[in-house]
Amino acid sequence: MIVAKRPNSLTATPTHYCPGCTHGIIHRLVAEAIDTLGIEGRTIGVAPVGCSVLAYNYFSVDMIEAAHGRAPAVATGLKRAEPGNIVFSYQGDGDLASIGMAETVHAAARNENITIIFVNNAIYGMTGGQMAPTSLPGQVTQTSPYGRDVTQCGYPIRVCEMLSELEGPEYLARVAVNNVKNVNAEKKAIEKAFRNQVEGKGFSLVEVVSGCPTNWGMTPQAALKWIDDAMIPYYPLGVYKDRSAKEA
Repeated sequence: MIVAKRPNSLTATPTHYCPGCTHGIIHRLVAEAIDTLGIEGRTIGVAPVGCSVLAYNYFSVDMIEAAHGRAPAVATGLKRAEPGNIVFSYQGDGDLASIGMAETVHAAARNENITIIFVNNAIYGMTGGQMAPTSLPGQVTQTSPYGRDVTQCGYPIRVCEMLSELEGPEYLARVAVNNVKNVNAEKKAIEKAFRNQVEGKGFSLVEVVSGCPTNWGMTPQAALKWIDDAMIPYYPLGVYKDRSAKEA
Protein backbone atom coordinates (compact mmCIF):
# COMPACT_ATOMS: atom_id res chain seq x y z
CA MET A 1 0.00 0.00 0.00
CA ILE A 2 1.33 3.44 -0.94
CA VAL A 3 1.15 5.74 2.09
CA ALA A 4 2.69 8.77 0.39
CA LYS A 5 4.19 9.55 -2.96
CA ARG A 6 5.90 12.46 -4.65
CA PRO A 7 3.42 15.00 -6.05
CA ASN A 8 3.24 15.08 -9.84
CA SER A 9 4.17 18.76 -9.79
CA LEU A 10 7.44 18.05 -7.95
CA THR A 11 10.36 16.67 -9.92
CA ALA A 12 12.53 13.78 -8.73
CA THR A 13 15.62 16.02 -8.73
CA PRO A 14 17.63 15.93 -5.47
CA THR A 15 17.66 19.42 -3.99
CA HIS A 16 20.74 21.51 -3.26
CA TYR A 17 19.49 22.68 0.15
CA CYS A 18 21.47 22.27 3.37
CA PRO A 19 20.63 19.45 5.80
CA GLY A 20 17.67 20.48 7.95
CA CYS A 21 16.53 23.22 5.56
CA THR A 22 12.75 23.43 5.39
CA HIS A 23 12.51 24.65 1.78
CA GLY A 24 11.91 21.05 0.72
CA ILE A 25 8.77 20.78 2.85
CA ILE A 26 7.44 24.05 1.47
CA HIS A 27 8.17 22.94 -2.10
CA ARG A 28 6.20 19.77 -1.53
CA LEU A 29 3.20 21.65 -0.15
CA VAL A 30 3.19 24.01 -3.13
CA ALA A 31 3.31 21.01 -5.48
CA GLU A 32 0.51 19.27 -3.57
CA ALA A 33 -1.69 22.36 -3.92
CA ILE A 34 -1.05 22.48 -7.66
CA ASP A 35 -1.93 18.78 -7.96
CA THR A 36 -5.05 19.09 -5.82
CA LEU A 37 -6.40 21.93 -7.94
CA GLY A 38 -5.48 20.19 -11.20
CA ILE A 39 -3.60 23.20 -12.55
CA GLU A 40 -0.17 21.74 -13.31
CA GLY A 41 -0.53 22.25 -17.05
CA ARG A 42 -1.26 25.96 -16.78
CA THR A 43 0.88 27.01 -13.81
CA ILE A 44 3.92 29.29 -14.16
CA GLY A 45 6.32 29.84 -11.26
CA VAL A 46 8.73 32.72 -10.73
CA ALA A 47 11.98 31.81 -8.99
CA PRO A 48 13.85 34.39 -6.88
CA VAL A 49 17.44 35.24 -6.16
CA GLY A 50 18.31 33.51 -2.90
CA CYS A 51 18.60 29.98 -1.56
CA SER A 52 15.66 28.90 -3.73
CA VAL A 53 17.20 30.38 -6.88
CA LEU A 54 17.18 26.88 -8.41
CA ALA A 55 13.49 26.28 -7.68
CA TYR A 56 12.93 25.84 -11.41
CA ASN A 57 14.70 22.47 -11.10
CA TYR A 58 12.20 21.17 -8.57
CA PHE A 59 8.75 22.03 -9.95
CA SER A 60 7.42 20.30 -13.05
CA VAL A 61 5.74 23.48 -14.27
CA ASP A 62 7.01 26.31 -16.45
CA MET A 63 9.34 28.59 -14.46
CA ILE A 64 10.96 31.97 -15.00
CA GLU A 65 13.95 33.37 -13.10
CA ALA A 66 13.46 36.95 -11.90
CA ALA A 67 16.05 39.55 -10.98
CA HIS A 68 16.54 40.04 -7.26
CA GLY A 69 13.28 41.21 -5.68
CA ARG A 70 11.41 41.61 -8.95
CA ALA A 71 9.36 38.40 -8.83
CA PRO A 72 6.02 40.14 -8.08
CA ALA A 73 6.54 42.47 -11.05
CA VAL A 74 7.43 39.54 -13.32
CA ALA A 75 4.43 37.59 -12.00
CA THR A 76 2.19 40.60 -12.67
CA GLY A 77 3.35 40.79 -16.27
CA LEU A 78 2.86 37.07 -16.79
CA LYS A 79 -0.64 37.09 -15.32
CA ARG A 80 -1.78 40.13 -17.27
CA ALA A 81 -0.39 38.74 -20.52
CA GLU A 82 -1.80 35.25 -19.94
CA PRO A 83 -4.73 35.65 -17.50
CA GLY A 84 -5.82 32.03 -17.97
CA ASN A 85 -2.60 30.75 -16.40
CA ILE A 86 -1.92 30.40 -12.68
CA VAL A 87 1.15 32.40 -11.66
CA PHE A 88 3.04 32.16 -8.39
CA SER A 89 6.31 33.52 -7.04
CA TYR A 90 8.46 31.77 -4.45
CA GLN A 91 10.62 34.25 -2.51
CA GLY A 92 12.76 34.60 0.58
CA ASP A 93 12.84 37.48 3.02
CA GLY A 94 15.99 39.09 1.62
CA ASP A 95 14.37 39.03 -1.81
CA LEU A 96 10.79 40.04 -1.00
CA ALA A 97 11.17 42.24 2.09
CA SER A 98 14.30 44.16 1.11
CA ILE A 99 15.17 44.90 -2.51
CA GLY A 100 11.72 43.69 -3.61
CA MET A 101 9.60 45.57 -1.07
CA ALA A 102 8.29 48.12 -3.58
CA GLU A 103 7.22 45.41 -6.04
CA THR A 104 5.52 43.47 -3.24
CA VAL A 105 3.62 46.43 -1.80
CA HIS A 106 2.36 47.73 -5.13
CA ALA A 107 1.31 44.29 -6.40
CA ALA A 108 -0.68 43.91 -3.18
CA ALA A 109 -2.15 47.41 -3.44
CA ARG A 110 -3.36 46.65 -6.97
CA ASN A 111 -4.74 43.28 -5.82
CA GLU A 112 -2.94 41.55 -8.67
CA ASN A 113 -4.40 38.08 -9.15
CA ILE A 114 -1.18 36.24 -8.27
CA THR A 115 0.01 33.96 -5.47
CA ILE A 116 3.17 34.64 -3.45
CA ILE A 117 4.89 32.10 -1.22
CA PHE A 118 7.14 34.11 1.11
CA VAL A 119 9.75 32.20 3.13
CA ASN A 120 10.86 34.09 6.25
CA ASN A 121 13.95 32.59 7.88
CA ALA A 122 15.22 35.87 9.33
CA ILE A 123 18.51 35.84 7.42
CA TYR A 124 20.19 36.10 4.04
CA GLY A 125 20.93 32.43 3.43
CA MET A 126 22.54 32.10 -0.01
CA THR A 127 25.18 34.78 0.58
CA GLY A 128 26.42 33.45 3.91
CA GLY A 129 24.16 34.57 6.73
CA GLN A 130 23.90 38.36 6.71
CA MET A 131 21.26 40.35 8.60
CA ALA A 132 17.96 40.52 6.72
CA PRO A 133 15.02 42.92 7.08
CA THR A 134 13.36 40.18 9.14
CA SER A 135 16.33 39.37 11.45
CA LEU A 136 15.21 39.60 15.07
CA PRO A 137 16.34 42.25 17.57
CA GLY A 138 19.61 41.04 19.08
CA GLN A 139 20.01 38.27 16.47
CA VAL A 140 23.64 37.49 15.69
CA THR A 141 24.47 37.33 11.99
CA GLN A 142 27.59 37.81 9.86
CA THR A 143 26.82 41.52 9.57
CA SER A 144 25.52 41.94 13.13
CA PRO A 145 28.12 39.99 15.15
CA TYR A 146 27.01 41.65 18.37
CA GLY A 147 23.32 41.19 17.59
CA ARG A 148 20.89 43.34 15.62
CA ASP A 149 20.93 46.80 17.18
CA VAL A 150 17.53 48.35 16.54
CA THR A 151 18.86 51.83 17.32
CA GLN A 152 21.15 51.53 14.29
CA CYS A 153 19.33 49.08 12.00
CA GLY A 154 15.69 49.58 12.86
CA TYR A 155 13.17 46.89 13.71
CA PRO A 156 12.33 43.73 11.75
CA ILE A 157 9.53 44.15 9.22
CA ARG A 158 6.33 42.21 9.79
CA VAL A 159 5.21 41.81 6.19
CA CYS A 160 1.71 40.40 6.77
CA GLU A 161 0.82 43.09 9.28
CA MET A 162 2.11 45.82 6.98
CA LEU A 163 0.27 44.58 3.89
CA SER A 164 -2.93 44.04 5.88
CA GLU A 165 -3.28 47.82 6.15
CA LEU A 166 -3.74 48.03 2.38
CA GLU A 167 -7.21 47.83 0.84
CA GLY A 168 -6.02 45.64 -2.03
CA PRO A 169 -4.95 42.18 -0.85
CA GLU A 170 -7.41 39.30 -0.87
CA TYR A 171 -5.59 36.93 1.48
CA LEU A 172 -2.62 37.24 3.84
CA ALA A 173 -1.59 34.44 6.19
CA ARG A 174 1.44 33.56 8.27
CA VAL A 175 2.20 29.90 8.93
CA ALA A 176 5.21 27.89 10.12
CA VAL A 177 6.98 24.72 9.12
CA ASN A 178 8.45 23.47 12.40
CA ASN A 179 5.98 20.78 13.49
CA VAL A 180 3.20 18.60 12.11
CA LYS A 181 0.39 20.83 13.35
CA ASN A 182 1.89 23.90 11.73
CA VAL A 183 2.70 22.08 8.50
CA ASN A 184 -0.94 20.96 8.24
CA ALA A 185 -2.08 24.57 8.67
CA GLU A 186 0.50 25.67 6.12
CA LYS A 187 -0.83 23.14 3.61
CA LYS A 188 -4.36 24.56 3.92
CA ALA A 189 -3.15 28.16 3.61
CA ILE A 190 -1.08 27.48 0.48
CA GLU A 191 -3.94 25.63 -1.19
CA LYS A 192 -6.30 28.52 -0.36
CA ALA A 193 -3.84 31.02 -1.82
CA PHE A 194 -3.79 29.12 -5.12
CA ARG A 195 -7.56 28.52 -5.08
CA ASN A 196 -8.15 32.26 -4.66
CA GLN A 197 -6.27 32.86 -7.89
CA VAL A 198 -8.15 30.12 -9.71
CA GLU A 199 -11.38 31.82 -8.63
CA GLY A 200 -10.12 35.25 -9.68
CA LYS A 201 -10.17 36.76 -6.20
CA GLY A 202 -6.82 38.53 -6.31
CA PHE A 203 -3.56 38.88 -4.43
CA SER A 204 -2.74 36.11 -1.95
CA LEU A 205 0.46 35.87 0.09
CA VAL A 206 1.42 33.10 2.48
CA GLU A 207 4.36 33.87 4.76
CA VAL A 208 6.12 30.75 6.02
CA VAL A 209 8.21 31.13 9.18
CA SER A 210 11.09 28.84 8.38
CA GLY A 211 14.46 27.71 9.68
CA CYS A 212 18.05 28.09 8.50
CA PRO A 213 20.19 25.75 10.64
CA THR A 214 23.39 26.42 8.70
CA ASN A 215 23.39 30.21 8.98
CA TRP A 216 21.79 30.24 12.42
CA GLY A 217 24.64 28.00 13.60
CA MET A 218 22.27 25.39 15.02
CA THR A 219 21.38 21.76 14.59
CA PRO A 220 18.17 21.14 12.62
CA GLN A 221 16.39 20.18 15.86
CA ALA A 222 17.55 23.35 17.63
CA ALA A 223 16.48 25.46 14.65
CA LEU A 224 12.95 24.06 14.78
CA LYS A 225 12.80 24.88 18.49
CA TRP A 226 14.12 28.40 17.86
CA ILE A 227 11.23 28.99 15.48
CA ASP A 228 8.87 28.31 18.40
CA ASP A 229 10.89 30.14 21.03
CA ALA A 230 12.05 33.23 19.12
CA MET A 231 10.50 33.58 15.68
CA ILE A 232 6.80 32.95 16.33
CA PRO A 233 6.59 35.32 19.33
CA TYR A 234 7.76 38.14 17.04
CA TYR A 235 5.92 36.84 13.97
CA PRO A 236 2.58 35.51 15.31
CA LEU A 237 0.88 32.92 13.15
CA GLY A 238 -2.59 33.47 11.76
CA VAL A 239 -4.72 34.93 8.97
CA TYR A 240 -4.15 38.66 8.65
CA LYS A 241 -6.61 39.33 5.86
CA ASP A 242 -9.27 37.22 4.18
CA ARG A 243 -11.79 39.32 2.31
CA SER A 244 -13.81 36.28 1.23
CA ALA A 245 -14.31 35.21 4.84
CA LYS A 246 -15.36 38.74 5.78
CA GLU A 247 -17.93 38.83 2.97
CA ALA A 248 -19.28 35.41 3.94
